[in-house]
Amino acid sequence: MEVGVGSVLRSPAPMAQTAQQENNDLAGALERGEILRFSRAPIALPSADDQEFLRTALAPFLARKNVSLYPEANRLTGLEAPPEVKERARRILAGHSARVRTFLTSAMPAFTRGMRVGTSSFRPLEEEGRDLSRHASNELVHVDAGAYGATHGDRILRFFINLNPSRDRVWITKGTFRELFAEHRKSAGIEVGDLRPNPAERILGGALRTASRSFPMLRVLDSSPYDRRMRRFHNWMKDTPSFQQSPSRAISFEPFSAWMVLTDGVSHACIRGQHALVDTFLVPLANCSLRSETPFRILAGETEGAEHMILR
Repeated sequence: MEVGVGSVLRSPAPMAQTAQQENNDLAGALERGEILRFSRAPIALPSADDQEFLRTALAPFLARKNVSLYPEANRLTGLEAPPEVKERARRILAGHSARVRTFLTSAMPAFTRGMRVGTSSFRPLEEEGRDLSRHASNELVHVDAGAYGATHGDRILRFFINLNPSRDRVWITKGTFRELFAEHRKSAGIEVGDLRPNPAERILGGALRTASRSFPMLRVLDSSPYDRRMRRFHNWMKDTPSFQQSPSRAISFEPFSAWMVLTDGVSHACIRGQHALVDTFLVPLANCSLRSETPFRILAGETEGAEHMILR
């Protein structure tokens, strides 16, 4: 395993290190805004036949840029296909999602306690040169925000696998949220301060959270002051040519390698690559040890009171 973003990649921890030390190191590295890279995926991959099915058999049936399973709702999106094709895709992604969750909860039990499952997705298309709107493009550097309804500061953890057998997947990054927000906050017009929802938002959010226990997809309707500020910064990054043209660092992920990162805290774009598995989770803000590094604390202006109103 290698770790790094904005720093020299470092080697794995010595074998003599205890399991608890290793677990703390993984979570701590994520919280510090590092990308954790595994030269070979630390979990079993789908079978060779299933991989080939994802890479070749889905192409005629694509209805969206991603084929995504929402495990909590058992809902598959992105395909207009015969039932047997949808069912096989659903089965492959469900099995992969379960293996990723098992790895994460075993490797970082304290950090992942109570985390929510977002999606398990297959990205079938070449990222380079796609004709997408700026806000939908993966080629433009951004931090993740707003795709799963209101997070209220919970962290967006993503686990990736390059499923292409012969080509690297290439990212670029311009640094961490803390670094970029400090430099560009005024240009982006993002205010800092109280992140408590107003009374109407609290009522709506409570109702949606209750209803989402039976209908998980309802979560995407929720919002919060934190999530709106994050989305505004996300959009500013993608909409600002001078920002996109500023220096960046490239990172190549070789075939069948894996990596994980808190994508709300690390800027990123995928500029080249085809065929990847991406699993998304929401980690409770309360699980973070390095609170000062969280986007919530940064947007709240380091105010303890606002954070305590949100943590749950």
